[in-house]
Amino acid sequence: MLDKKSHYSESIKSKAKALGFLSCGISKADFLEEEAPRLEQWLNQNHHGEMAYMANHFDKRLDPRVLVPGAKSVVSLLLNYHTEEKQTDVEAPKIASYAFGDDYHKVIKDKLKELMSFIHQEIGEVQGRVFVDSAPVMDKAWAAKSGLGWIGKNTNLISKKVGSFFFIAELILDLELEHDLPATDHCGSCTACIDACPTDALLAPYQIDGSKCISYVTIELKNEIPTDFQGKMDNWAFGCDVCQTVCPWNRFATPHSEPAFNPPDELLSLSKNEWEEMTQEVFSVIFKNSAIKRTKYEGLKRNIKFLST
Repeated sequence: MLDKKSHYSESIKSKAKALGFLSCGISKADFLEEEAPRLEQWLNQNHHGEMAYMANHFDKRLDPRVLVPGAKSVVSLLLNYHTEEKQTDVEAPKIASYAFGDDYHKVIKDKLKELMSFIHQEIGEVQGRVFVDSAPVMDKAWAAKSGLGWIGKNTNLISKKVGSFFFIAELILDLELEHDLPATDHCGSCTACIDACPTDALLAPYQIDGSKCISYVTIELKNEIPTDFQGKMDNWAFGCDVCQTVCPWNRFATPHSEPAFNPPDELLSLSKNEWEEMTQEVFSVIFKNSAIKRTKYEGLKRNIKFLST
């Protein structure tokens, strides 16, 4: 017979699957000892660029018990966003496929709240918080600790079963659960991601200069795009999928089944000309529920203009 910890863990994983999550893993809420010096070095080298928030809450980022008092377990979840849909005009400015549908923050948070509600009904008074890429949580490190994949040479979490086109989310709970074992690294001698990066943001295996990454430049950077990036943007106007697209493990990626992530036809059919001449009104209609709102109309226009200079 399963003990309580095992029973609770199985129940949570089963419900996560029913909610559409790809996979669910659990690790002990503890100090991230290996990640601490790496994060410190990355910040000291200014590889976070203008993402000042990355240097904030250093203690919370490394220890979930500081973020959620009394935390005992970190439940990590993956949600697939892979799609085989493509933008129609091959010359149009490109957007990362994760932004094709509705903003993932809301979609995932709704699922997490449902999972939390299930935990309260099935298990009882459990304290905790839900996180989707919006708090100082090292989601890739926790997902790797929970056995959901390994952090690859492109610094993304990679799964042998499904590749890397997925979102990561967490529940941090004051509940004792059965912990999973970390996954092993399966990058081997492959350097496809490093070789393909248009801006050489991948400095070496497992090392990224975030300030050189096209995703950073098109979304996080608020100032003008440095001229160093001219001719290197590979026509990306929002985010970049290159280091994932070339990863051999993504041959195992399968299309998602989340209706909210389906792209509207008017987005896929936008021509190069329509992107370049887009008005604030059109932007507000097409991207009403999209993560692209993060860069705002002015930011998107800046990116598109830079691509044509």
